[in-house]
Amino acid sequence: MIGQLVDDRYEVTARVARGGMATVYRAVDRRLERTVAVKVMHPHLAESADFVARFRREARAAARLTHPGIVAVHDQGVAGEASYLTMEYVDGPNLRTVLRERGALPLGEALSLADEVLDALASAHRAGLVHRDIKPENVLLTADGRAKVADFGLARAVSEATAATTGTVLGTVAYLAPEIVTDGRADPRADVYAVGVLLYELLTGSQPFTGDAPIQVAFQHVNSSVPAPSAAVAWLPVEVDELVGALTARDPDERPQDAGAALTLLRRTLATLDPTTLTRRADVRPGPATPSGAGDVAVDDDATRVTDLRNGHGTVALPIGAITRPQAGAPARPRRRRVWSRVLAILLVLVVAAGAGTLWWFQVGPGAMVNVPTVVGQAEDDAVAGLRDAELEPAVSRTHHDTVSEGEVISTDPAGGADARKGSEVQVSVSLGILMVTVPTLVDTSVEDAEAALDEAGLPAPEAREEYHGTVPAGIVLSSTPAAGEVVPHTTGVELVVSAGREPVGLPDVTGAAQADAVATLEGAGLVAREVTEQFSDTVAAGVVISQSPAPGAAQLYRGDAVALVVSKGPELFAVPDVVGSQVRQATQVLETAGFRVRVEEVLGGFFGTVRAQDPAAGAMLPRDSVITLTVV
Repeated sequence: MIGQLVDDRYEVTARVARGGMATVYRAVDRRLERTVAVKVMHPHLAESADFVARFRREARAAARLTHPGIVAVHDQGVAGEASYLTMEYVDGPNLRTVLRERGALPLGEALSLADEVLDALASAHRAGLVHRDIKPENVLLTADGRAKVADFGLARAVSEATAATTGTVLGTVAYLAPEIVTDGRADPRADVYAVGVLLYELLTGSQPFTGDAPIQVAFQHVNSSVPAPSAAVAWLPVEVDELVGALTARDPDERPQDAGAALTLLRRTLATLDPTTLTRRADVRPGPATPSGAGDVAVDDDATRVTDLRNGHGTVALPIGAITRPQAGAPARPRRRRVWSRVLAILLVLVVAAGAGTLWWFQVGPGAMVNVPTVVGQAEDDAVAGLRDAELEPAVSRTHHDTVSEGEVISTDPAGGADARKGSEVQVSVSLGILMVTVPTLVDTSVEDAEAALDEAGLPAPEAREEYHGTVPAGIVLSSTPAAGEVVPHTTGVELVVSAGREPVGLPDVTGAAQADAVATLEGAGLVAREVTEQFSDTVAAGVVISQSPAPGAAQLYRGDAVALVVSKGPELFAVPDVVGSQVRQATQVLETAGFRVRVEEVLGGFFGTVRAQDPAAGAMLPRDSVITLTVV
């Protein structure tokens, strides 16, 4: 299909993986211009009308799931004779690839991945959707290492359609819950079982059950309990053994009722483990791990591959009911006995006594089953009293919860409504209320350091907005809301005000403006008029700006920067010399030397050539080039 255009929209660019149900391609959504994954079902599946109907119904249900740990379903349709799904493209490996490369994972990392898978499954279980095919190949990892569960709805549609039409169950045998093998039906507890097997494999580097044929592995799931991980990795704590044992209990009623309850159990276990133990990893040699064979196998057409086929059963079909649960042994054949009335009487007494004892044991005594009261949401004291009234023994543990109030019951194990042995222990998880944390000091740190401090404090990533600041460099936090030292719920969003550095401003041209107007214009632009100097000017009126520094466009200025102004004092004035009584030629020379122009008015022809008057008078202050009128006789 590489190079083809599916549904006139999705341009297939590469084949990514191929499995027992479908082939996955990378494609470009031409309409939205994004990379997507197109999963094309194998054509033989489309031959079943029941499958097509179920597939479309489950695809619609899966598309309604919105959770960061679930690969989003964008679209579904038909390509030729095969149905297809368009999904979010996750550019990262799956858990099978990680296990092949690393062998096993550190305890803390394995529990964290199981936590993320259960969190995603809990969202699906609340929406009434069961996955049915949890395995390493269906857990993809993003670039930052977070898990995303793929193929919601697909596995269910394929499995139910196959069971309905052929009487077989389709799935990955290494992770199938016993009830799927024996009855062909699954509820959320089957997903919990698969996660338990997945966790075992992440911790030990191998699957709990192997065999030369799929039926052998299926037989072990039905007839044997998953071994404790510490049997393979001796240093693993007993708490981890108990967690895996609870998730993989053969009887569905003994498992957590759904992924949400399993998640609570996992987190309670995680809280009991010390940091040093969480960093330890099983000494497993990396390489071709025992293949689960689950559906999807990465494809590289140009690479030379060595395929390990041992126990690689992959997606297989098993006849429903081919393996049954172990039954209690058949009663022994009665011995021959003489029909003696006395012996018969003794036997009858013993039978009656045994029957009465058995009846008492199972109806009244320690073997009796009682219904676990529903105490979720009740106050701790009321819940404990209710369980003891039902002749059960409450074991209380406490943990923080975002929505359940302090002192109220979050969950019980077994859950309310389930049957339990009289006097048996019921795990009661009581809320400590929402986790409160202290806001760290963020002011005067970089945004990156602030984000790291909030993450370490257990608070969400902050919202940041920028403001210009005259002295604080860009990228430094100015303030936080809530402020440092405040104690807030761990879900509280923190708003940061971050310096954008000094604010750039434009420089107005104030030459030719009156000094007061120029100063006001500069201050309005966020600048300061400093270094104002005065200068005589024969062309610019007094009080008017002759020039500014810097000039407009010469440099980028910031708010608060200074601009120097040169302001005109008007023309320079000079004193008029006294030339009265002087000869006109001498007077003219003196005045012109002083910078004035001379106009002569002669009286009676100016016969004597003597200056008898001047206008303006001597001592007057006039600008250069002013005209002095001389009266000459």
